[in-house]
Amino acid sequence: MAVSTRTKRSAARPLIVTLIVIAVIAALGFGYASPYMALNNLKRAADARDAQTVNEYVDFPALRESLKQQVTGLLTRRLDAHGNGNPFAAIGAMIGVALIGPLVDAYATPDGVAALLNGMPPRGDPGERPPVPPGAGAPAPEPAPPAAGNTANGTANSENNAAPPQPPQTTAGYRSLNEFAVNYQHGAGDARYSAILRREGLFTWKLAAVNLNE
Repeated sequence: MAVSTRTKRSAARPLIVTLIVIAVIAALGFGYASPYMALNNLKRAADARDAQTVNEYVDFPALRESLKQQVTGLLTRRLDAHGNGNPFAAIGAMIGVALIGPLVDAYATPDGVAALLNGMPPRGDPGERPPVPPGAGAPAPEPAPPAAGNTANGTANSENNAAPPQPPQTTAGYRSLNEFAVNYQHGAGDARYSAILRREGLFTWKLAAVNLNE
C-alpha cells in the first residue's frame, strides 16, 4: 500500500509542476499585456464619455500636476522663441500663467482624456478646450447648404469641412517596469507627445502623466 501511494505521488508530481509552470507563464503574459488592455479600455470609455470607467483608469491628481508642468513648459518655450526683447513678453507671460489653470481644468476630464488619446493634446491657446474626436460621443455637425449661385464651390467647401483629420501615428511600449507610454505624431517632422500610464499594484495601470515636450 505504501509503495502504491508513493508511486501515485511520484506520478502526480510532474503534472503539478506542469500546472505551476503554465500558471506562471499565464500570469507573466497577462502582466505584460495588462497596460495594453488598460489603454484599450480607457480609450473606449473616454470616447463614450463613460466617466465612471474613466475614473478607474486615470489618476486625475497626478494627471493634473503633469498637465500643469507640461503646459507651463510649453508656454515658456513659446515665449522664449518669440520674446527676443519684445516689451510685451512680460504681459504675454502673465496671460500665459493665467491660462494654465483653466486649461488644466478642461483637460483633466473625460473629454480631455479622450482628446489626449486621439492625438489632440493641449496647445496652450487662450480659451482652449479639448476638441471632440471624430465619432467620439458627439454627432458630427451637418454641413451648411451651399450658397445660391455658388453650388460648385459650396459643395467643395462642404466636402473639405466634412473630411475628418488624419489619425496620428502611434507607438506604445514599456519605458520601465512600472511605466508605459503611448507616443503620438501626426507626421514626419511634427512635434510628438506621449500619454504615460503608471502601474498600481501588479496588474492595474492608470493614466498619470503626459509629455508635451518631446
